[in-house]
Amino acid sequence: MEFQLRGEYVALCDLLKLTGVADSGGQGKLMISNGEVTVDGRPESRRTAKIRANQMVKCLGQTVRVVAS
Repeated sequence: MEFQLRGEYVALCDLLKLTGVADSGGQGKLMISNGEVTVDGRPESRRTAKIRANQMVKCLGQTVRVVAS
């Protein structure tokens, strides 16, 4: 799926919530803490990692491509 970025970046936990990968911000943070999230193919453990345009986030078999608006 694609996520239209508004602004310079979005926090990783917010991205998971906004795309529906996580039901809530808390669930998104838990997924990140459990090592279930990768950014551009690398595990990401920072909940508030800044996700910018042209990055790929994968979690639980779902892929989110972040694009500039």
